Amino acid sequence: MANQDADRLTILVYSDDARVRQEVMEGVGRRPAAGLPLVAWVQAATAEGVRLALKDRSRAGDRPFDLLILDAEAKKLGGMGLAHELYTEMEHRPPVVLLTARPQDRWLAAWARADAVVPRPLDTLALAQAVASALRHPTAA
Repeated sequence: MANQDADRLTILVYSDDARVRQEVMEGVGRRPAAGLPLVAWVQAATAEGVRLALKDRSRAGDRPFDLLILDAEAKKLGGMGLAHELYTEMEHRPPVVLLTARPQDRWLAAWARADAVVPRPLDTLALAQAVASALRHPTAA
């Protein structure tokens, strides 16, 4: 569950497409659901950017991200591969919401140990519900 003592949730959104990142941030909004804190966003356009952001927070002594939203359709290393990599390499990976191209990709998202899956085109209500659910009830970490 998200750290309720914090003033804000910190969510990292990864996509190599700036429009997708913007769509996610606008879709979730300032607060994913009633009873959850406001969101502070961190963006990454590459898988390496995600890795660096995770390392930087750890080195700085900051608490980890509350949630990762990863685009499974990103080029080079998509969100599914990255989610699985982080699951195997991190002791406590934050919950993950995967953005997929098709609803049929749920089985791959299960392999990646995603906490929630949202198919595209993004439905903002489904996205906000998935984010709130993953924050309240993480399964993979």
